[in-house]
Amino acid sequence: MTDYSDLIQPDKGQDARAIHLVDKKSYDGWLKGRSARERAHLAAVGFKPDAFVHAILPGDDPEKWGVVTAVANVDSLSAWCLAKLGQILPDGRYRVEGAQPGKAMFGWMSGQYRFDTYRPKAEARAPRVLLTSDVGAIAAVVAEMRATALVRDMVNTPAADMGPAAIEKEAERIAKAHGAKLTVTKGEALEQGYPMIHAVGRAAAKHHAPRLIEMVWGKDSHPKVALVGKGISFDSGGLDIKPSAGMRLMKKDMGGAAHVLALAELVMAGGLPVRLHCLVAAAENAISADAFRPGDVLRSRLGLTVEIGNTDAEGRLVLGDALAKASEDKPELIVDFATLTGAARVALGPDLPPLFANDDGLAEAMLTGGIERDDPLWRMPLWDAYADLLETDIADLGNAGSSAFAGTITAALFLKRFVGEGIAWAHIDTFAWRPSAKHGRPKGGAALGLRATWAMLQSRYDRRRKSDAS
Repeated sequence: MTDYSDLIQPDKGQDARAIHLVDKKSYDGWLKGRSARERAHLAAVGFKPDAFVHAILPGDDPEKWGVVTAVANVDSLSAWCLAKLGQILPDGRYRVEGAQPGKAMFGWMSGQYRFDTYRPKAEARAPRVLLTSDVGAIAAVVAEMRATALVRDMVNTPAADMGPAAIEKEAERIAKAHGAKLTVTKGEALEQGYPMIHAVGRAAAKHHAPRLIEMVWGKDSHPKVALVGKGISFDSGGLDIKPSAGMRLMKKDMGGAAHVLALAELVMAGGLPVRLHCLVAAAENAISADAFRPGDVLRSRLGLTVEIGNTDAEGRLVLGDALAKASEDKPELIVDFATLTGAARVALGPDLPPLFANDDGLAEAMLTGGIERDDPLWRMPLWDAYADLLETDIADLGNAGSSAFAGTITAALFLKRFVGEGIAWAHIDTFAWRPSAKHGRPKGGAALGLRATWAMLQSRYDRRRKSDAS
């Protein structure tokens, strides 16, 4: 794995190539201050100040060249405005002229991410290093990049190598590194306490036993926060089997687990003053003689009975048991991540995860965090009038809506039934995947909503820490 701390370094006046930032408003004024040679060169290459367009600026000798790149707004840099340069420039050191890179440091690092686990002969690239005088900001942005890379790595890894046991191993690494208590309930031991997790995973239990993975960290006196992740390591659809095209990307169905593990590590490494409870419901939704069936009625940890309308709506089942467990400690906040519904992608596409929340202040803080980090979310309604779509004749509720409409909302309403009364709760229906590359955002596993949620947690609890200290 890349050591991202090598990619952002303190500016101590060392030699570095200059990166000049321009936008449509500032370009003409900037151009007047350049040498005749540089103006002629930019005219010859047809440079226009459109976002992500760049050009090499020739120096007085061949080794003294610089770069000009266009951004949307030179006064408000986005996380992604330098990402393309981080990907394509030659190795060496670079410095933004006349400004600090700010949150563009994240995109610079993100553009250098590679997943080469299965390509041992892939050519390693020397780093492109960005300098900054804002030394205090380096550690935080590097931590966010490492968390993002962890999500990408886990999601990109095939299901044969990222089953429930491998997810547990990653949790074990994090717990050991930060002094958290790790508890794992596995296999047949799930049947009594977590019957829905057991039912979903029992068809694969011989080789990939289902499990509930829990980490607890922090002081008892601190506010309780629970993070809950869907960890379906591969989703065949079960007996309601997916078509082959629908199964192709189902290694990513543990993306919710990857997000909460990465977020938990950010919380622990950052020393956030919370009592953290991280829960991952890990299972493979496979097909065998022991698979759960359409029409079965499952009893949940909460005691609610659930009629199975579709075995491919399994993520909400494992999350239901995990949310019920998380609620038992009466945390003040629960956030869950899940690659839950195709309906979310139909509604908002692959880049914009739906956010559901039962608390307006929490929702606003999540949305604000997404804007701050260029990691957007879009709030969707927990529309109780659709709850009747989950009604069933023989159980407390069904796991699949009786209509094809409002699928992402009915899934969220199902989860809501398992969240304890009076607990602020947010649910992110993340895709955890990027179908095509964008600058700094490669095709493949993607952390969507991770940094928005981290920004919310920092704002909520770091503010408390400062208030308590004063």
